[in-house]
Amino acid sequence: MKKYVAFLRGINISGKNKIAMKELKTAFENVGFSDVATFLNSGNVVFCADEAEDEKILRTKIEAMIKEQFSLEIAVFVIDFSYLEQLLESAPSWWGTGEKTKYDNLIFILSDDSAEEICALLGKPSENLEMSKIVDNAIFWTFEREKYQKCAWWKKSASKGIAEKLSIRTAGTIKKILS
Repeated sequence: MKKYVAFLRGINISGKNKIAMKELKTAFENVGFSDVATFLNSGNVVFCADEAEDEKILRTKIEAMIKEQFSLEIAVFVIDFSYLEQLLESAPSWWGTGEKTKYDNLIFILSDDSAEEICALLGKPSENLEMSKIVDNAIFWTFEREKYQKCAWWKKSASKGIAEKLSIRTAGTIKKILS
């Protein structure tokens, strides 16, 4: 068995796409996953699965289960737990420092686009307000908390044609999952 993390995109946000974490945990167990744990109320699930199943197979299985069990079409990003740990070891020094004036995110790509292609869609980060760094096929992104509305990526990452290609998690969420 191998340990994975699943990030469900867009659940329990502003009363939309509601899924109780207890029910989600049970649904994961019912399709054969073990050692299932949910984190926060925003669709972060740690679980173990057969090593023969790769991330794409797991993603398809989870998306089908969510559609069947909860009647929702939710995009899911699945990542190997140990790889997520390694990814954080490659984080830029300015990311995840806990500095209260900054908001640190990690962008995962749901689509077949590369991180470089996503960055091209997002455009250049706002100078002196945002920083980004691609590591493998993920993007570390930090912006000034109080000036978020002036940040180019803030607006674009939520826009149609881009938002559905991404799953974004805060540094705090990622660190909590890994602890």
